Amino acid sequence: MQRMKQLYHDTIIKKLTDEFKYTNIHQVPRLVKVTVNRGLGEAAQNNKAMESSLKELAIITGQKPVVSRAKKAIAGFKIRQGMPVGIMVTLRSERMYAFLDRFINLALPRIRDFRGVSPKSFDGRGNYTLGVREQLIFPEVDYDSIDQIRGMDISIVTTAHTDEEGRALLRALGMPFREL
Repeated sequence: MQRMKQLYHDTIIKKLTDEFKYTNIHQVPRLVKVTVNRGLGEAAQNNKAMESSLKELAIITGQKPVVSRAKKAIAGFKIRQGMPVGIMVTLRSERMYAFLDRFINLALPRIRDFRGVSPKSFDGRGNYTLGVREQLIFPEVDYDSIDQIRGMDISIVTTAHTDEEGRALLRALGMPFREL
């Protein structure tokens, strides 16, 4: 069993039950999925950008990304319907815990001038989303193999009903929230 999943089962469930006075173990918030996505507007003109991004995201997450295509044509952005505009990966269960463990303990501390992630990026239902400006914070990515620095969005979906419960769950998992 993953280290982070073991931590959740052994200590976090009890801690959150005591903190929020849950009567049933199924009321305790848990992680559902983590989605990692990257918008690639330049993929319309540059096919190499799509290929390199697919490889990078597969290396970072350990799972093959899915290509997102444009639903409508937008002349102002030179996009036609069906053109690739982004890529995404949805991680669940073991891969989700492995990715979050690496992200929180290895990648986030490698960000320059890192003071913690914003505690305000919750959506009102306990889900958390943050943006990463460069893929080099992940130790799996080799500096010489990248052609351009690109960011990505990481969404953590939980079963929490409020932002407070979601924040408590992520803080217990080790997410370094900055103090306000």
